[in-house]
Amino acid sequence: MNKISLIVPCYNEEANIKPFYNAIMEIYTGGGGINDADLELMFVNDGSKDNTLQKIRALHEKDSRVKCVSFSRNFGKEAALFAGIRNVTGDCTVLLDADLQHPPFVLVEMYKKWKEGYEVVEGVKSNRGKEGLFHKLFTKVFYGMISKAVGMDMKNSSDYKLLDKKVVAELAKLKERNTFFRALSFWVGFKKTTVYYEVAERANGTSKWSTKSLIKYAINNVICFSYAPLHIVTAVGCVFTIIGIGVAVDALISFFTGKAASGFPTLVCITLIGFGGVMVCLGIIGVYIAQIYDEVKGRPQYIIGEKIE
Repeated sequence: MNKISLIVPCYNEEANIKPFYNAIMEIYTGGGGINDADLELMFVNDGSKDNTLQKIRALHEKDSRVKCVSFSRNFGKEAALFAGIRNVTGDCTVLLDADLQHPPFVLVEMYKKWKEGYEVVEGVKSNRGKEGLFHKLFTKVFYGMISKAVGMDMKNSSDYKLLDKKVVAELAKLKERNTFFRALSFWVGFKKTTVYYEVAERANGTSKWSTKSLIKYAINNVICFSYAPLHIVTAVGCVFTIIGIGVAVDALISFFTGKAASGFPTLVCITLIGFGGVMVCLGIIGVYIAQIYDEVKGRPQYIIGEKIE
């Protein structure tokens, strides 16, 4: 018999644990298409400060299929996803959020696609739900950059996907600390297909993603998966070189034709713009160096404080 594992990252989701479990069990026991497989429900508690772990432990006491990897502190969703990947045992694995914004009934269609022979089933958003104008614009720019980096359209991609055990095994081998799971699932290859879903409203609570955390998440992911910012540095350097040559030529022409002016304001502006460009370039390079520094230290991506098996 096949075994399907679910990886569910959780951070302060105490109000959603039981509704999520009920929604999964309703699909699993209702003859919806996945009840021909054994079930493993792997929660990953990402250092929650509320009663999330206690809620998971209570479910485990009633249902041994419920398991949990609990971090010693908050390490972030990327770490939670990879902790789940390294601890599940299913023939296929579905990754989805505990807040029910990833509709559980879609995993039935994913499972059917897997049985047809697909090894990666990507959940693609047919809409992005309720998002602010700034968030939508920022997301469009970010995923446009990432799509060019990986050579695939990721504009409506999500962490909601099914992976064959072969894919899970390859992802589990990765040793890098700074990861971008959504792009890595494209990078590994294998036979892919997509299913579409509408983003649902959160069952309870509010999003844990602030604007600041989203910007930080985006910058880290672009840096760890793309060389585009370094190419931007090169382009900026070329632009300022061309400007400098143009100004020098203009100054020489003015000097030899007797039209030279004091030019102090122009000189100040050019100096400030050039200095600003240099600092931006150094900042981009500095972020790459910081990423390298994180990797060479060799610290683990996460620390497990407790396992419920």
